[in-house]
Amino acid sequence: MTPITVKSGICLALCCISAIAAVGSVFELSSGQPELGSTTTTLILAISIPVTMILFWIAVQDTKANQQ
Repeated sequence: MTPITVKSGICLALCCISAIAAVGSVFELSSGQPELGSTTTTLILAISIPVTMILFWIAVQDTKANQQ
């Protein structure tokens, strides 16, 4: 069994939140009338995609480093 550390668990939780923000932004933009406006919603999407990938990578690297 792979050990899950607190660091990787927090990174995965934040990764999930940012992925949900990205998906929500896509749905908002595709609706034509985003509640926060197109600029803000696009900015959220642009930030959340790389944040999701970086946090996932950090979690995977942390788990790999703690394997015995």
